[in-house]
Amino acid sequence: MAGGAKPMPRYLILRLDGPMQAWGTHTFEDFRPSNLYPTRSGLLGLLAACLGIERSDHAGQAALAASVEFSVRVDSAVTRPEKEAMACKAHIKIDDYHTVMDARRVSRAPKKGETIQSWRQYLYDAAFTVTVGAKPDAAFTLDTIAAALRRPLYTPTLGRRSCPPARPVFDGEVEAENAVVALQRASGNGELIYSEAETSSQPVRLRDVPLHGSKRQFGTRLVYLHKNKEAPCS
Repeated sequence: MAGGAKPMPRYLILRLDGPMQAWGTHTFEDFRPSNLYPTRSGLLGLLAACLGIERSDHAGQAALAASVEFSVRVDSAVTRPEKEAMACKAHIKIDDYHTVMDARRVSRAPKKGETIQSWRQYLYDAAFTVTVGAKPDAAFTLDTIAAALRRPLYTPTLGRRSCPPARPVFDGEVEAENAVVALQRASGNGELIYSEAETSSQPVRLRDVPLHGSKRQFGTRLVYLHKNKEAPCS
């Protein structure tokens, strides 16, 4: 490289676009809410499915989590190549009603043979653009992850199995100074970006870091909020 210039970081670009998405937060069976944008646990689950890492493989799950960092753009407009135009996306959150047997409530443990009412939240007509960056000494390289995204072992979903993507998830890669710049260069547009890279002074604390134990428990992390005032449809 001329002058010994340091190469810019590389990022994979994911497109999460579908009629329904659900990115679960703290949950019991009688109420299963969705976050307004993809969680770290949900994104790790999507990559793990493509790579074929089983949920019971705690070591593999932990190695993947230590290999990647994410930034998420909430898209208010997406490119539709078949129409050669930008389409606005105004997603909404709706509750879906279910009944479930032998399930725990927020207030107490399950009772055998009992049927309870359950409300599950979904995002409708949502779209997100995500960067996947590599952490130092990553056990899973971006090349390995990109190959798995092209030919996934298990079908990737948008948070829940009932939420398939409407288009291929993998949308190529880009080199940029940081993940926020990479998202700003990606097609489509959105007002808000949530980045794990500390590149703004507006931190948001989330509890969505899987701890990879025998029970499904989660730790906290900080993401940094960026606002694009020129975003269309916002």
